[in-house]
Amino acid sequence: MDRPDFYRFHQGDRVLPFEASEYDARLARLRAIMQAKGVVACVFTSMHNIAYYSGFLYCSFGRPYGLVVTDTDSVTISAGIDAAQPWRRSHGDNITYTDWQRNNFWRAVASVTGENQVVGFEGDHLTLVQRDLLEDFLRPSVTLDIAPDTMVQRMHKSVAELALIRQGAAVADVGGHAIRDAIREGVREIDVAMAGRDAMELEIAKRFPDAEYRDTWVWFQSGINTDGAHNPVTGRVLQRGDILSLNTFPMISGYYTALERTLFVGEVDDASLKIWEANVAAHEYGMSLLKPGVSCAEVTEAINAVFADRDLLQYRTFGYGHSFGVLSHYYGREAGLELREDIDTVLEPGMVISMEPMLTIPEGLPGAGGYREHDILFITEDGNEDITGYPYGPEFNVVG
Repeated sequence: MDRPDFYRFHQGDRVLPFEASEYDARLARLRAIMQAKGVVACVFTSMHNIAYYSGFLYCSFGRPYGLVVTDTDSVTISAGIDAAQPWRRSHGDNITYTDWQRNNFWRAVASVTGENQVVGFEGDHLTLVQRDLLEDFLRPSVTLDIAPDTMVQRMHKSVAELALIRQGAAVADVGGHAIRDAIREGVREIDVAMAGRDAMELEIAKRFPDAEYRDTWVWFQSGINTDGAHNPVTGRVLQRGDILSLNTFPMISGYYTALERTLFVGEVDDASLKIWEANVAAHEYGMSLLKPGVSCAEVTEAINAVFADRDLLQYRTFGYGHSFGVLSHYYGREAGLELREDIDTVLEPGMVISMEPMLTIPEGLPGAGGYREHDILFITEDGNEDITGYPYGPEFNVVG
């Protein structure tokens, strides 16, 4: 039997998160970057850039996936196990590679790029093994890391992206209210988390009936488990007086949004209330700073001063916010737009960023636990717009 190294398998109707014109505009901006750098072909391998430029969010299971962009073509490269699903969810062409011999992925890539070209790649994603295979199969004249330029492009959101992110924030609020309703003494973290996740998935399906549903999740933490922002859900049983951390994360076609709130079960002691109120004050002050022309470092230092004045800065655990877009807890990161001391990026209209101060008071000290509030804000021409609706602070969030 004559088995091909790759082929095209296109069937069904194409359904994408955005109109074709949105992807054409993104590719046009990418091609302008390529032309300025002399890049003939870009080979993307990350979930976030493939999704950003094509709409296709792959499921790897150890197999390589890619997107090749040239001056005329945009082609996703996918494994045969997925059949035509990648084509249905991709803007542009799609090639399916077979697994009857090793490295057919790179043979498919080479069929689009050709050899002896200037090739752009993602230095923050391509492994050393795959980089060697790129060299072997494409034989590029030059390779250039295109990842930093694509990150800057993704930091500036289109009108269509802002609309999707706004919907995501509303879904996060739905999950937050479902979690609040499920909180009571004697229930487990996992039970509360499932209530929030189920509510969000149903809401996404209502708002986006043609989407693929995947990756929406909740981190709901209690007591000592609140000390880290990314601590997984456990079976810990809620007790009266527990500090809680509500974190809802709806995923819509690869786009991440979030809601994060501090709560208490039934009552809050005086020491905890004082720290909570201090964190809320920093949160409100931080949101007031987010406007065009201000750098991430300047915002960070200003909030640092607020905590330092209250002798709380030593309990800060990470930066004060980050960008949103094609992002998840296991792929994607616009690291150039984070509220940290070492980020000098200046805020501009069209950027999307969170404000999320967090204080972690160690066990054994008054008010022990992790305190965090999180809102998503659009940077506008003259300030910002907060698109998070779920209330923060003690008045609404002492529950159960």
